[in-house]
Amino acid sequence: LLALRNESLRCWSNIPFITMPLSRTHGKSFAHRSELRHAKRIVVKLGSAVVTRGDECGLALGRLASIVEQVSMLQNQGREMMIVTSGAVAFGKQRLRHEILLSQSVRQALHSGQNQLKDMAIPVLEARACAAAGQSGLMALYEAMFTQYSICAAQILVTNLDFHDEQKRRNLNGTLHELLRMNIVPIINTNDAVVPPPEPNSDLQGVNVISVKDNDSLAARLAVEMKTDLLIVLSDVEGLFDSPPGSDDAKLIDIFYPGDQQSVTFGTKSRVGMGGMEAKVKAALWALQGGTSVVIANGTYPKISGHVITDIVEGKKVGTFFSEVKPAGPTVEQQGEMARAGGRALAALQPEQRAEIIYHLADLLTDQREEILSANKKDLEEAERRLALPLMKRLSLSTSKLNSLAIGLRQIAASSQESVGRVIRRTRIAKDLELEQVTVPIGVLLVIFESRPDCLPQVSALAIASGNGLLLKGGKEAAHSNQILHHLTQEALSIHGVKDAVQLVNTREEVEDLCHLDKLIDLIIPRGSSQLVRDIQKAAKGIPVMGHSEGICHVYVDTEASVEKVTRIVRDSKCEYPAACNALETLLIHRDLLRTPLFDQIIDMLRVEQVKIHAGPKFASYLTFSPSEVKSLRTEYGDLECCIEVVDSVQEAIDHIHKYGSSHTDVIITENEKTAEFFLQHVDSACVFWNASTRFSDGYRFGLGKGLSGIILCCLQLGI
Repeated sequence: LLALRNESLRCWSNIPFITMPLSRTHGKSFAHRSELRHAKRIVVKLGSAVVTRGDECGLALGRLASIVEQVSMLQNQGREMMIVTSGAVAFGKQRLRHEILLSQSVRQALHSGQNQLKDMAIPVLEARACAAAGQSGLMALYEAMFTQYSICAAQILVTNLDFHDEQKRRNLNGTLHELLRMNIVPIINTNDAVVPPPEPNSDLQGVNVISVKDNDSLAARLAVEMKTDLLIVLSDVEGLFDSPPGSDDAKLIDIFYPGDQQSVTFGTKSRVGMGGMEAKVKAALWALQGGTSVVIANGTYPKISGHVITDIVEGKKVGTFFSEVKPAGPTVEQQGEMARAGGRALAALQPEQRAEIIYHLADLLTDQREEILSANKKDLEEAERRLALPLMKRLSLSTSKLNSLAIGLRQIAASSQESVGRVIRRTRIAKDLELEQVTVPIGVLLVIFESRPDCLPQVSALAIASGNGLLLKGGKEAAHSNQILHHLTQEALSIHGVKDAVQLVNTREEVEDLCHLDKLIDLIIPRGSSQLVRDIQKAAKGIPVMGHSEGICHVYVDTEASVEKVTRIVRDSKCEYPAACNALETLLIHRDLLRTPLFDQIIDMLRVEQVKIHAGPKFASYLTFSPSEVKSLRTEYGDLECCIEVVDSVQEAIDHIHKYGSSHTDVIITENEKTAEFFLQHVDSACVFWNASTRFSDGYRFGLGKGLSGIILCCLQLGI
């Protein structure tokens, strides 16, 4: 994000925004999409197909209003916005047709009678006349729209000759700079009322010369002349495709590099306008060579939020981004295709071969522990000042963690023999005709995880066992750890030639952008905070998300609880690994246990373990001097903190759990079997235990594999 200095809050159209100081030395184009948010001076080119209606007579007012709103928002953020617009011919055609119809109807009504009105024909309208009739109306419309946001707009009409005359070029440059200095948005267009037709051989002729023969070349010329940071070219297609859009196997090109033209087959030009995609690409490459970044996108049907211009400036994956810097590795789209092919090869292996890969990965985790811990140490040192203590604990790896991971992986390998190809149901439909339901891989999984490098081998083993391709997106705080663990995973996969089945996304791809790759990804599994899960569920477009909620786990201490069991279970539930999702967060105590030796022992144990206690409302009412009262009974602390609340009965404990819990894991401690059975039957949670620690809620303990991986493996084996 941009650093905010001397920020001031302003308001327009009832929407608050922050004015951001933006500065950048022009010279080189941006290398990555994420850098586009630093763009200070921006040119937006509106193609004829964007500005005009489908019938080519009149303007698409709804689209124009949205574009003006976005440009105004960026202008009011402190950016310098310029618009190169089409539309004068279409607007003029609408006006002239109306005038001709009106004139003809009057004349024919006078001379021929009403019966011949239906036979009136509209003559072919000359484009220059349409432009002359439409320029003033188009500009009046822009002025009216920008006025709604307290922004002034100014019209500038140019021709190719204006760029060949040095004095005119200087005048144009000075005018534009002065308008930008006064916070005015220049609206620029070719003067189609007087412009001559383009010369047949006139084309882009290098970095110093560009012929202005359409608004694409005009926008590129202005962008370079004005040293703009970003040129946004809006048309009626999503961006640049490797073959004509609509053709079989046509794929949108996310990033286009100079020299890639040979790999692209251009189709016909748009329904209106003078240029086609080939003209746009040539103009974009010319501007890129001049130091201006370029994005070509769809301005008629925005793909993400309906605000294509602001989405591009925010660095979202919209349209085709032109860059001079090629990444060292494959793009995420290429990684998705590699994972798809690798996953299919993985699924074709024998179960024993997939198990062998996982066993080998388990051995590598222990054999290469020094390299793993060294990489993890780098992550911890870099994150020490940025991460809170609970996240640091999740980020940390140790010899015992690696040993535990290896044991968990071996369990996955042992239990995965029938993960793929197991017949769940066989039905005889008719003689010699049988129908089988068989477990099969899902396809390509995208697993997004935060601060948990141990998640990488867990999920990788799970994907290998179930024959799925895998894309992994880890947090940048664990970059070094993830890199070495992914390297070991691919080393294990290589023993049977399926190295590409598991891919680690190392590009600057935003999580939200990954969630839009519906043609490459079949299931998204987020592992992290509840906020991460909610964000991914909101961002995912057409891809199922296997999410989870918070780990707000409860332990209820009944009046008939064993003194010995209570302290051991509560200690293990809260203190063994407080950052885990299955750690105790709220301790419910029956009212009759207050001021008893058992209650004192619980409090003393928590103090010895340095657990910070927060009092629930009812518990606080019983105390003269209580601990800090809890802010919310629905809190996942993830640290050596917990809430203590008092209940009057097992039913009140159940009601509390249902109201404030997350249906993860809840426990009763009691020696009364009838009370325990009542609790087990009535608590609606994934795991409900009697006289056991919440930490027992773990795939490793269940024999399914470590952590959430075990739960997911169970779902995959059941064909869910």
